[in-house]
Amino acid sequence: MKQYLFYLFIFCIPFSLLGQDLDYYLDLAEKAKTPAEKLTAIDSVLRKSFRKNDSIFIAKSFEFIDIAKEIDSINQAAKKAMNLQSILTFSKNDPKLAIRVIDGVLAHKYKINDSFLRGGLYLKRGRANERVDPAEAIEDFNTAIENFSAKDSVYVADAYLFSGRIYSNMGKFVPAGENYEKAYTYFENLKDYEYMLYAKQGIVTMFSMNGFYEKAKEEREDLIDQIIKYDKKAELVLEHYNQAYDYKRQGLYQKQLEELLKAEEYLPFARDNKAYQMMVYSALSEYYSENNNLAEAQKYNDIIDMLFEDLKGNSYAESNYYTAKSTYFLETGKFKQALSYAQLKLENANALDFDEEIMFSHLLLSKIYRKMGNYKLGLQNQEQYTAIKDSLYNANTANSLAYYQTLYETEKKEKELAATNSNIALLEKDSSSFKKLAYTVSLVALLSFGLILLYRNQRNLKNNKLLQEKFSQKLLISQEEERKRISKDLHDGLGQSLLLIKNKIIQQGDPATKKMVDHAIEEVRTISRDLHPFQLQEMGITRAIEHTLNQIDENTTVFISSEIENIDNLFTPEQEVNIYRIVQESLNNIIKHAHAEASRVSVKKLADEVIILVKDNGRGFDFTQKFQDAKSLGLKTLLERTKVLNGQMKVQSKIDTGTSIEFQFPLQ
Repeated sequence: MKQYLFYLFIFCIPFSLLGQDLDYYLDLAEKAKTPAEKLTAIDSVLRKSFRKNDSIFIAKSFEFIDIAKEIDSINQAAKKAMNLQSILTFSKNDPKLAIRVIDGVLAHKYKINDSFLRGGLYLKRGRANERVDPAEAIEDFNTAIENFSAKDSVYVADAYLFSGRIYSNMGKFVPAGENYEKAYTYFENLKDYEYMLYAKQGIVTMFSMNGFYEKAKEEREDLIDQIIKYDKKAELVLEHYNQAYDYKRQGLYQKQLEELLKAEEYLPFARDNKAYQMMVYSALSEYYSENNNLAEAQKYNDIIDMLFEDLKGNSYAESNYYTAKSTYFLETGKFKQALSYAQLKLENANALDFDEEIMFSHLLLSKIYRKMGNYKLGLQNQEQYTAIKDSLYNANTANSLAYYQTLYETEKKEKELAATNSNIALLEKDSSSFKKLAYTVSLVALLSFGLILLYRNQRNLKNNKLLQEKFSQKLLISQEEERKRISKDLHDGLGQSLLLIKNKIIQQGDPATKKMVDHAIEEVRTISRDLHPFQLQEMGITRAIEHTLNQIDENTTVFISSEIENIDNLFTPEQEVNIYRIVQESLNNIIKHAHAEASRVSVKKLADEVIILVKDNGRGFDFTQKFQDAKSLGLKTLLERTKVLNGQMKVQSKIDTGTSIEFQFPLQ
């Protein structure tokens, strides 16, 4: 699932240098004399060790949180506790420790006024509780929703998505459906299409698990259309595989095969290629074994044997493998091997606590024991299979009744509302008929005269606008060229002169003056880089954007999360400069004006366009007022650069609700 806060490192820096930086900040933390200095140094350690050295990151996170609580800096403690949760829960498999850390910060929650931090702590504790106590996790997600504000809607959407998934796993399909629908609506409004698809997938799974196969198929077909629309072909493997599984449950085996072959067709697009291959090829092996096509079954058996070594420890992949192997050996008469794999499948299913897999494991064991002549064990496993099947059937029946009851109540309310609205509409229609007639005569005369004036004014405005746009675009190009010239002069002229001065000072043995010259050289280089982004030629547009985000993340108090897809070589060098400036200026506006604590940047490459989205949870602004302000050049410059690229800029912002700016650039 989604990671909200992650850090991008500069890959071009040698790892040895990173190690030196880490040792430097570790030493700085040890020598710090005040708590504030120590926190600053430890913060640098955490940034350098994140996803590089978990042991140091965890130990120093604990130290940071303890010091922050001692000096009553609870907001800082909250941020570090939220960052620590993911590594403790998922990488170290210790969710209980993650819960204890967050509980220690929540003990001071009355001192946290930021809705992002207050709600975020409960959201993170809920993620950890998913592994410990699902019911507690749901409570955490509900509390998170209560604490988030309107500007935190993306995190509210996540809380609904996680709750829906837990309810679905618990077999509570009615609340699962409600939460998935809420998550879907939030993500749709946020235009976060990838997670919108995740929410849709949850709805499909809910119908499938509850036995509503036609409804599941209908929702899945709609989901497949959206996956294709947003160019997420890797997800098609799972959708066709799940549809095949539904057909198998219904006894529609030919359709099952058709869907499995479609899933196989999309395997090259899958992100987790080997796990997806194991899933699809195991199902094909099982199908061909059960349908007595042993040559095809053998072909896929050979493939999954080669995949298995790399997937040991992946419980779901192991389950698929054991099922295919046991079924193949059963059909080829090798009952001992079939029994061995079936027992492994049952152990795996019990470890996963997956009732349906446990049920099918007992059914498979029953068949094998009967073939071996051990009718007693065959009967025992058959009885266990039947007992679990009856239990699941009763649970599904109860859920079905609850689901249909919900539909009935909803439909009833909708009909009552529709009847009321119809009566109101009839009354309004009678009273408005006369008014319309009187207005129509007056409007025809006014509109005729107005249209003539409007046409003339629009023509003049259009001409003036075109002239103004051309002038602005030429001004931007001229400005960029002048920046490039000055930057080159600084670097090649003044920079080289300072280097010569430095060399002479080194010969004279004056370290104090040398240090001053070093500072001057660094300032010249910084000014040169700011004037013209030469890193575009050195690293490419994608890495240049990542570098800028990393610099802001390291040197400001704003949390930067990002999702950057590769857009190298999609635009001309001149266009890349404008795109880079757009991202740079958007982030500078956040730092200078937004008073934000967190920002999210995404760069997505679609089939025919690139979409860049910059969000923050700052104080927001009135767009109309800001744009009309003659002193406010930031938004106007962003708009002009967007027009140079034939793109579109969409701004969503209100006071105290954060800001979202989306740029859409067409691909040639």
